Amino acid sequence: MANFPTTARVVIIGGGAIGTSSLYHLAKAGWTDCVLLEKNELTAGSTWHAAGNIPTFSTSWSIMNMQRYSTELYRRLGEEVDYPMNYNVTGSVRLAHTKERMQEFERAAGMGRYQGMDIDMMQVSDFKDRYPFMETHDLAGGLYDPYDGDMDPSQLTQAFAKGARDMGAKIFRFTPATGVRRENNEWVVSTEKGEIRCEYVVNAAGYYAQRIGEWFIPYGGRRVPMMVMSHQYMLTDEISEIEEYTRENGKLPLLRDVDTSYYLRQEKTGLNLGPYERNCKAHWVTPDDPMPEDFSFQLYPDDLERLEYYIEDAMARVPLLGQTGINKVINGPIPYSPDGLPLIGPMPGVPNAFEACVFTFGIAQAGGAGKVLAEWVTEGQTEWDMWAVDPRRFTAHADRDYCIQKGMETYGHEYAMHFPHHEWPAGRDKKLSPNHARVLELGGVMGAYNGWERANWFAKDGDDTSEEATHTWERNGPWAVRVKEECEAVRDGVGVLDLPGFSRFYLRGEGAGDYLNSLIAGRLPKENRMTLAYFPDTRGRIVTEMSVLRNGEDDFTLITAAPAQWHDRDLLAKNLPEGVTLHDATDELSTLIVTGPKTRDLMANITDADLSLPWLSAQQAAVAGQEATLLRVSFAGELGWEIHAPAERMPEIYAAVLAGGAVPFGMFALNSLRIEKGYRGWKGDLSSDYTLLEASLKWFMQLDKDVAYPGQAALQSEAKAGRKKAFATLTIDAGDADAPYMSTIWQGDTVVGEVTSGAWGYRVDASIALAMVRADLATEGTALEVEIYGKRYAATVQADAPLWDPKNDRIRA
Repeated sequence: MANFPTTARVVIIGGGAIGTSSLYHLAKAGWTDCVLLEKNELTAGSTWHAAGNIPTFSTSWSIMNMQRYSTELYRRLGEEVDYPMNYNVTGSVRLAHTKERMQEFERAAGMGRYQGMDIDMMQVSDFKDRYPFMETHDLAGGLYDPYDGDMDPSQLTQAFAKGARDMGAKIFRFTPATGVRRENNEWVVSTEKGEIRCEYVVNAAGYYAQRIGEWFIPYGGRRVPMMVMSHQYMLTDEISEIEEYTRENGKLPLLRDVDTSYYLRQEKTGLNLGPYERNCKAHWVTPDDPMPEDFSFQLYPDDLERLEYYIEDAMARVPLLGQTGINKVINGPIPYSPDGLPLIGPMPGVPNAFEACVFTFGIAQAGGAGKVLAEWVTEGQTEWDMWAVDPRRFTAHADRDYCIQKGMETYGHEYAMHFPHHEWPAGRDKKLSPNHARVLELGGVMGAYNGWERANWFAKDGDDTSEEATHTWERNGPWAVRVKEECEAVRDGVGVLDLPGFSRFYLRGEGAGDYLNSLIAGRLPKENRMTLAYFPDTRGRIVTEMSVLRNGEDDFTLITAAPAQWHDRDLLAKNLPEGVTLHDATDELSTLIVTGPKTRDLMANITDADLSLPWLSAQQAAVAGQEATLLRVSFAGELGWEIHAPAERMPEIYAAVLAGGAVPFGMFALNSLRIEKGYRGWKGDLSSDYTLLEASLKWFMQLDKDVAYPGQAALQSEAKAGRKKAFATLTIDAGDADAPYMSTIWQGDTVVGEVTSGAWGYRVDASIALAMVRADLATEGTALEVEIYGKRYAATVQADAPLWDPKNDRIRA
């Protein structure tokens, strides 16, 4: 073709709402030399049959940000690009059947108000005013979101496409991409019309994203973690009562009965009912149901039998629904990731490749997704921390079986509450500690961390370990007395935590030290010593935290959080110098945390190590006759060591530590212990929403470091101008629940900050929150309030030191 380009800066594969939004936002950022390829017509995938609901509600801070941005953009997009769009902002009513659901609504409403949205809680007496056709006798209350609405998905997609074309970007319909290859540090994308050489490729292929992803496996990629669900919604005939109501009042708000699991929306003068049924159906996962080469503008056969319960419940809720017939059934494919959130960001292990795919709520999120994707590509970083959707959050455990199990579980619980002590049961036991069987024998109640099974707490005979027992926002459940006992064992004696799955890398070779030094804000440790290292982005914000152990001049072991494995691997590998090697040893070793004031006595009986070496020292030693590395450090804030050893040798070490009298403790206890010490957690307290200075990490950075590092100039400017936020530890006169992530902090009627993590401290006997507050308020004694599930509780800023052992005497003993 004469007009078909041979080069582009970015090639996007997929022409739905997400692909066109990504193209539009790239062009808005000034990257107009971009091409979108669509194998059929625009919208031919999930977009064309999407219901088009556009909520802002979410209990994820970053997803709410994305959806809020979408609603703001959609209000002006039609005028900006001169394309007609029917965006119906009707508001929505969410129904709560229980106190627990009302607490969830309160939490989401608080987050929404912090983001500038006026979301209101509802009493049962309010419902008829908003939705007169509804039965309300069995409800506890609800939530009203005035920003909710709906839109024609095709209009949205075409508006993005027109806006992108008008700025100079190119769209080629009926032009399927057929493959990619890497040449001379560039991508070559093949099509039947020719090849396009480009810097960046974006997989925005919707429910075909896994097939496109296979092309990148030879270049370091993996199987895209996703599956495809069948989602049905049905449209009724016209209803005269709704027609009359609409004439006088406008459209009804969208109704969501989240405890039953469906939405009910006005469609013209009828209704649109869309359930998320527990007895759901996956497609294209069995040999007798293969994925077709092209499913453009196609649907599955109707399958209403599995929706009977939901239809009957909706008819009881809105009797008008039972007085009319079904006009049309839409049963189409919707892609699901294992946690139901999309994949937006760098493609794991693959240079200059990105993903913007696997959207379950693509119309609501398309605007925000395009913004985020464009920022990733053009700037290498995003305005908001977007770990919740980063493709690297799923690692090798997300195999085909896991994706199918979790996708079905997530779909069937689309509106489920995510309680703080609850663990979802599907897709478990993907990565096991060498001590797994022994941990279970000891009563371990397990949780999954990047696929690794770890004990959250240790139950005793008679304790309720049922899933139902965890369906509460309150701190106290069957686990509470055991967690208290575990914390006291660490405080008074010796505790041991079996901790498989630490992400672990070996960075070696001539120049490794110089390379690492150029990435971090602080100094490298001396040989056989370790330090915490912080990696800033160009704004001085926190990308990640790693423990750095220096084995030799150019020989380092880097240890980081379990979920950070692929994220931190890509960070280290991105500009790796010639002659420097990076090896991921995560699966090869395991770890025990042995900690408490009597730890030295226990260790003296099972190791030949020098136990007098100081805090942050490292040594090789035999432990229970097994070769191991001992690190003089403890995340629990007591005297202690981390024992790192080859996985196959760990059972004998664990047995010896237990025989020496150590009490096993779990992740719930560790979280309590670390919060008492003010130790930050990755992607909660430590995220790219905050700079190193805001996070009060001055002890781990050098503004005047003679080796330049990312963000150094930004941090120097911030130091001169003064930081806007500051890290603070709060104690709260809390009720039955501790402050969850992103709880709003108030001073009078002014929002002054947010909680980044919270828990009960059993050693200090208080509810604690680690927080970011307005910088002038981060002084000892400042009185504030923390909003916890809709109620405000008095809080006090504590001294800039750990609540427990503020001078660190115990850890240095």
